[in-house]
Amino acid sequence: MKKIYIFLLGSLMLTTACENDLEQVPPNIASADSLTDFDGVLNAAYFYQLGSVTPWAVMGDFRADNAKMIEEPYPSFDRFNGDLVDMEDQFFGPFYTALYKSILSANNVIDNSENPTQVGEAKFLRALSYFKLVRVFGDVTVNLSPSPSTTDASILARQSSNDVYNDVIIPDLNDAISRLSNTASNGRATRIAAQALLGKVYVHRGDFGNAEPLLQQVVSGAAGAGISLMSNFADIFVTDLNSEVIFATQISSSVPDEYGFSEFWSWSGGLDTKSDLPLDQSLVDAFDASPGDLRRDVTINTATMSSPKFPQSGGPDYDWIEIRLADVILLYAEALNENSNTAAAATQLNRIRTRAGLAGTSASSQAQLRQAIQDERRLELAFEGHRWFDLTRTSTAQAEMGQSFDNQYYLFPVPISEVLVSSGVITQNAGY
Repeated sequence: MKKIYIFLLGSLMLTTACENDLEQVPPNIASADSLTDFDGVLNAAYFYQLGSVTPWAVMGDFRADNAKMIEEPYPSFDRFNGDLVDMEDQFFGPFYTALYKSILSANNVIDNSENPTQVGEAKFLRALSYFKLVRVFGDVTVNLSPSPSTTDASILARQSSNDVYNDVIIPDLNDAISRLSNTASNGRATRIAAQALLGKVYVHRGDFGNAEPLLQQVVSGAAGAGISLMSNFADIFVTDLNSEVIFATQISSSVPDEYGFSEFWSWSGGLDTKSDLPLDQSLVDAFDASPGDLRRDVTINTATMSSPKFPQSGGPDYDWIEIRLADVILLYAEALNENSNTAAAATQLNRIRTRAGLAGTSASSQAQLRQAIQDERRLELAFEGHRWFDLTRTSTAQAEMGQSFDNQYYLFPVPISEVLVSSGVITQNAGY
């Protein structure tokens, strides 16, 4: 049983009563200004993150060179053309809907709660939601209201990703940092989680100057916040809310997930017939190039060509890790290296290599270390939804995957249902 009690009374369910996902009005709830307890609304914002987990996991690894599909039309994840629009019902639609529901719940708390911690958590969740959305779709619709207009279609127009970062994601995370502490329990958002996410945002944008001090604060302040690298890599994935986890979307078999398809652990474990041999040979080759790596048997099984990283027995009770310390250490190493502090970057990289049973890096130049860090991220974070987004943010997708394709396919298709119901106010991404 999870320590965080996520409850959704019928009166707090944000159902898609109207035609567009932004046009969600709680049908049986008292007006926001008459509420005094926003615990349930905040819990809803956490809950709706669940619907984004499996689509994110599939996009992050199956679009990249870690995993593959075998049953049509699912291999469109490995074809860089317009075929991906056929995956709307199972992936892009649920992902889009879940995150805008989380945003709507967060907006309600931000606008109406007088509890600063609740507002900080809501801003963290809103920033996390928009960060996921812009990485997947690029420009997106922005809603910062708990009760958006259902008659003014112009509010649905997509805003540039730069504006979403500068006007929503970064301010929300800075505000969350100022409001939250590190004494939160039960897996709630904390100050260090907001710092880590903001550092990650800056790295994704290539702003290493702003990223470095934030990530340094997380790495140096981890122990004081009760965060540390697990000594055994395998234990990270069988013990929820362990010391390495900075923030996770919590999953429990006792809380039904709105996502109605195979979950992430089934996809990586080869339990879905659409990908019963999901492991890409490219990832096997990457581990073969890292002899003695203790992460290998935890991450890949070459007999079944699948990943045992997430337990198949009791899968619904293992959380999805959004941010863990090893991820942050590698991002910090990257920021240091890009800021021309290669020696310090190598020190951070070697913390991760040492746990994996490997010798220190032999990379000495900035370019060599840049590649070494990206290689390490692949092995450390495989099947955790990072690979595709690392490849695209570093503009190395084509080189690493050995394919030539248009950069427009770095993004995924906006759900066609959203384009149609908005009468074209919401536009489709190029190539789809």
